[in-house]
Amino acid sequence: MDRITVMRSFVGVGRHGSFSQAARHLGISGSLVSRHVAELENQLGLRLVNRTARTVTLTSVGRRYFDFSQRIIEEIESEDEALRGIHDRPEGPLAVICPKWIGNLDLGEAIADFAVDHPKIHVRFEVGGMSDRTFDFLDKGYDIAFHTRELRDSTLLVRRITGIDYVLCAAPSYLEGRPPLTDPVVMAEQDCLVHINDPIWTLQHGDEQTRLKVVSAVYSSNSYLTLRKAALRGRGVALMPMRTVMADLAEGALVRVLPEYQGPARSLYAVHSPGSHTMRKVRVFLDYVSAWFRKYPLTPAPLALPPQAKNAAQGASGS
Repeated sequence: MDRITVMRSFVGVGRHGSFSQAARHLGISGSLVSRHVAELENQLGLRLVNRTARTVTLTSVGRRYFDFSQRIIEEIESEDEALRGIHDRPEGPLAVICPKWIGNLDLGEAIADFAVDHPKIHVRFEVGGMSDRTFDFLDKGYDIAFHTRELRDSTLLVRRITGIDYVLCAAPSYLEGRPPLTDPVVMAEQDCLVHINDPIWTLQHGDEQTRLKVVSAVYSSNSYLTLRKAALRGRGVALMPMRTVMADLAEGALVRVLPEYQGPARSLYAVHSPGSHTMRKVRVFLDYVSAWFRKYPLTPAPLALPPQAKNAAQGASGS
């Protein structure tokens, strides 16, 4: 029988000096309380109570074990109450993990703002080291994991945070002197900078969709930040998350290639522990990050490019 259960019955008897009163307090039968105490005495090999027709008193050993049992029960109840408080209050540790390229972008900004606005929640934010196995983040002690692929696992709770738009771009130094790029078909002839996990580029023009499989990349990496550096140096054309290159496009360091074609639109998902009750700090965090991306959307307004960038873009599109 469960040791804590029989200890609760024994503590009840010690407090009330009666099996029947302890039973009423615990909401169980008097015979069950008596059986619990007898079971505890058998486990210890000691007599804990003196039973008479009218009274129940503790033996000297019983008084010592009563003090011990009462302390254990009070600590358990205190810790239970504290944990319920953590569940209901937005405070305490919160562990978050995401792929490296996402963490180095806007999500890092959003989480930094959250940490400032919610100082009682102590965030541990780790970038990279994620596994393809859905549940790994739980096994490793994380509360929340971010993904850009939709997870079809009904045992996890998934929340869409925002959209992520992509743009095809290159440096003016790469485009200079080359024939204008007017059709996705000619991309097969270009120097392409490719993320190793995204070798197929999907471009949309109205109802027309073009899927380009980059067979021979002149530069590949598992980091969009590294691909951006190569693109800025004129190494080739890259399909990049818009937010990584917004400033470069605005300054003219990069220009859009095939601007009439839209890059893929993907989603950023937050995945967290299964169960019907979500800790308040997790809900507060997800609400905050979702609101942050609504305030600073990944889909920017049309960029006001400087004259040299406009000329390069027009040359790239053949207009």
